[in-house]
Amino acid sequence: MSAQLRCHPPRVIYVLEDDPAVSDALVILLGNLGFDVLAFADAESFFAHPPPTRNDIVFVDLVLPGIGGSEVIRQLQHLGEPPHIVAMSGHSQRIIDAALRNLDALQVLRKPLTHDAIVAQLSPPAR
Repeated sequence: MSAQLRCHPPRVIYVLEDDPAVSDALVILLGNLGFDVLAFADAESFFAHPPPTRNDIVFVDLVLPGIGGSEVIRQLQHLGEPPHIVAMSGHSQRIIDAALRNLDALQVLRKPLTHDAIVAQLSPPAR
């Protein structure tokens, strides 16, 4: 793990992804990098858990069963101290743009995800 990542307090990385293969790959990669990772297949189970803190990172698939990823992002952005949020999607740019309409700007990773793209999101965002 890089010195930059070790300088900051430990944080939890949340993964909201309904595709088990993508979720498992993220959990393994992030766990191997030394992070505590919590994975959820839907927003309802995520919201049943205590909310993330400003030091946490939340990777959110835009298309989830039940409550959609854009609604998850909207609710996270309205927390007093929101976490770093990263949207993920394998859909067209038109669908992504529609899902993110009226939300604060955020990073979007396109599927298939790459190691470098994921790791680039692990440095603390400028606040």
